This record gives sequence, structure tokens and C-alpha cells, in this order.
Amino acid sequence: MGGWKLMLIGAVALFAGVYVANSSHLAPVPTSSVQILAHRGLAQRFATDDLDGDTCTANIMLPPTTPYIENTIPSMEASFAAGADIIQIDVQPTSDGQFAVFHDKGLDCRTDGKGPTREHTLAELKALDIGYGYTADAGKTYPFRGKGVGLLSSLDEVLAHFPDKALFISIRSDDAAAGKLMAEHLAGLPAEQRQRLMVLAHDEPAKALQQALPDLRVITKSGLRACLQGYVAIGWTGYVPEECRSAAVFVPLDLAPWLWGFPNRFIDRMTAAGSPVYLIGAYHGGDFAMGVDEDEDFARIPKHFAGGIITNELETAVKTLRSGD
Repeated sequence: MGGWKLMLIGAVALFAGVYVANSSHLAPVPTSSVQILAHRGLAQRFATDDLDGDTCTANIMLPPTTPYIENTIPSMEASFAAGADIIQIDVQPTSDGQFAVFHDKGLDCRTDGKGPTREHTLAELKALDIGYGYTADAGKTYPFRGKGVGLLSSLDEVLAHFPDKALFISIRSDDAAAGKLMAEHLAGLPAEQRQRLMVLAHDEPAKALQQALPDLRVITKSGLRACLQGYVAIGWTGYVPEECRSAAVFVPLDLAPWLWGFPNRFIDRMTAAGSPVYLIGAYHGGDFAMGVDEDEDFARIPKHFAGGIITNELETAVKTLRSGD
């Protein structure tokens, strides 16, 4: 047999082996249902065109469809009742060593306060009206003004209120001290409650947090990118990059088809590595900010998908994905 024929047979055999090893169809049939991660819970939506890190989203609120304000316990209660499996919340460190459950680094956008959030005590923040700045008509009316007084909570209060629920905590600070402070607040939790938590942080606070609490699932945006890039490059071998392990993997819908073995084989590999998989909206550069929110997004979710999704449209997600349950 000629050398070229042996090379051809070898190439075919290699291709067949790679195909079988990475075939989603040959992976075990999923039996679990889609997990829904509610980004911001039930809250006010806002226009998403031309957003950047300094955009005051309260000033570009869409007409209200729900009475809830993001990052508040009433919103979280309603979100879990509506079918969320896990809720994303934002936290800011305060001047007295606490974490306020609040998104913005500054108070001027959505409250009646002024200045950087972290320069205030928790008590001072609790006295603010966190619904003060919301408007859907360029300032003609403020439908939540006066309704947000006393609604700001501390992270400790949220954790005590939802001891048996899953939460995805986003630390809105790039200071390593915020990671150490988070470790102090989570260290006293029962191990089973801490296992239900995920924390998203910048690299420096994430490093400090992981060193203090190695059993906690900590995620960074740089780690997410390295995970996906590494898996696209060598995932055909079955190898799971270190950045994908013991964390969580957020997969943009447009990248998903490029992941070896997606969805079933890919999810099996990530699950074995200790990382749940969540679909997010298509990647548009810059940040992993968009959720699975539009009809065309939901249509792209594979049938019998056994991972999770991150969405800003909780009620639509529940209706679309669980109507047959």
C-alpha cells in the first residue's frame, strides 16, 4: 500500500476519532432542565444603545412593566417566585467595611445622594431614596421617586434573607481590598450556602478572594475569555483549560457552535471540571453584558439544553423555556 494511502487512512481515522470524541449527539441525553439566572432580577429595563460604563441607566429607563427596583429584596423575592434559579446582584464596598447591594459607583444617577458610593457608610446609604432618579420620559416624571427609601440592603442582610437560594454576586470594585472584605463576609457562612454562591470580580479582588476562600466559585472576565479561547484551540482533545475549572463558563450564543462538543459533550466536560455553563447574548465586543433576551436569542437555544441562561427578561424566559414543564 502506498505511503499516501496510509496517510489518507490515518487522516480519516484521526478525523473519525475526533468526531466521535466531540460529538454532542453521542454524549448522554440530558435529563435536567434549563437553569435561569436572572440578571438584575425583576427590575426596570433601559435602552441598551450606545451604553458605556458611565451611562446613567436610570435616566434611560423604558416605560415600567414591573413595580420593582433592581438589587432590592422585594425584587429578589419576586424573581425567585417567578421562576429564577439564581439571581445576579451587584455590591459596592462602603466606608465602614460593609457591602451595599447597589450597582453604581456613584450616587448621583439613581438616588437623591451625591458622591462616590464607597465614601458613605451603610447607614447613610440606607437613608437614601434609591428610586429617585428613574425616568422614562427625559425627566418629565419620576415614577419611583419616594418609593425607594429604605430599600437598600447590605449583602449580609440579603444572605440572611435567602439562606437556601443561589446568588451570583458581582463586586463593583477593582480594589484587592474588596476581595479581602468579601472573604470576611462570606467566611462565616455554612459551607452548603457558600457552595450556592458565585462571585464575579476584577482580577485583583478575585485573586484575594480565592486565596482566602478556595472553595468559593470565583469568576473573572479575563478568565472567561481565556477559558473560551483555550477551549476553541485545544478542546478537540477533550482537555479543559485551567481557566474553565471550578468556576462558571459564560458562552455567547454566536460562539457556542465553535465549541467542541457543544452542547451536550461540552456541558459534560465543564460539569466534570466543576463549572456550570450559561448561555449569554451574542458577543459584540468589550464586555459580557448582554443576556438571552430577544425572541431570536431564545430560538437559538438548543433543544433539551441542560445548561443555564443569563437573562434580563425573566418572565419571558420562564414562559418560553418552561411552558412544557
